[in-house]
Amino acid sequence: MKISLVIPVYNSANTIEALVFDLHKELSSSFEIEVVLVDDASSDGSAEKCFNIAKGHAWVRFIQLSRNFGEHNAVMAGLNQCQGDVAVILDDDFQNPPAEVIKLVKALDDDLDVVYSFYSDKRHSFFRNLGSRFTNGVANLMLEKPKSLYLSSFKAINRFTIDQIIKYQGPFPYIDGLIFRVTGRYGRVLVDHHASRRSGGSGYTFGKLISLWMNMFMNFSILPLRISSFAGLLFSVVGLLGALVFFIERMRDPNLPLGWASLIISLFIISGVQLFALGMMGEYLGRLFLKDSGKPQFTIRRTVNCGESSDDVE
Repeated sequence: MKISLVIPVYNSANTIEALVFDLHKELSSSFEIEVVLVDDASSDGSAEKCFNIAKGHAWVRFIQLSRNFGEHNAVMAGLNQCQGDVAVILDDDFQNPPAEVIKLVKALDDDLDVVYSFYSDKRHSFFRNLGSRFTNGVANLMLEKPKSLYLSSFKAINRFTIDQIIKYQGPFPYIDGLIFRVTGRYGRVLVDHHASRRSGGSGYTFGKLISLWMNMFMNFSILPLRISSFAGLLFSVVGLLGALVFFIERMRDPNLPLGWASLIISLFIISGVQLFALGMMGEYLGRLFLKDSGKPQFTIRRTVNCGESSDDVE
């Protein structure tokens, strides 16, 4: 079995070399391996580190993106280049121990297309854990994900699923959303989680988490449109009931003063619902426009060991 280890790299110049060789040490005796390093426009020299590693080792592929596209776009670039029977996606920070890769790979069988990792003790920061819990909660609703399944970035995917995922050419990929579109045959396995990164900090900012959530909302579900339609219907019914109540009260007491306050409140509520629905539709239409206008999923600046036609492309 050939294993492709797909690693999106962002500002990991101090750790990426050690990670690559630790992976080789742990896995090369059991599997044929390739490591696919995708540099997402790092600013600390990670690209040159990855370039030099790939130049010296044929089992390492290197892809440098032209700008920062985000983790999921970088993973898509790696999946498009990997050639293994199984791809294992893992972070560049040593929080996913190399030895745990074997657990994921061995858990894949004829009944499973994807195996997710989960942790008995997840040791990310409070902010990162809070964001993960929110993402998983939304995925339960949007993607019909089982509540027991944790959407970890550390996962193993078989060749069938890889080939289906990379057919997606849109500019806003969400890997787990694509997986759930392709297959319902997934499992999970308990793995260790290291307490801290060996160097640097998390590349996930609040803005990137918002972007990830928007990708999930807008690209893999029409539920937000249904919610806005339901909200519009609900407030229309409330408005009709309110009008009926005001009419009855007016008939019972002709001297009742006109309800300026209720009018203004109703106006604000109805206008808010309308603007929310318009904004939601505008977001969907804007994403369709960006896709049709040719916004790239990723753009490659240079590669190493990715085929004769693309090696060392500047």
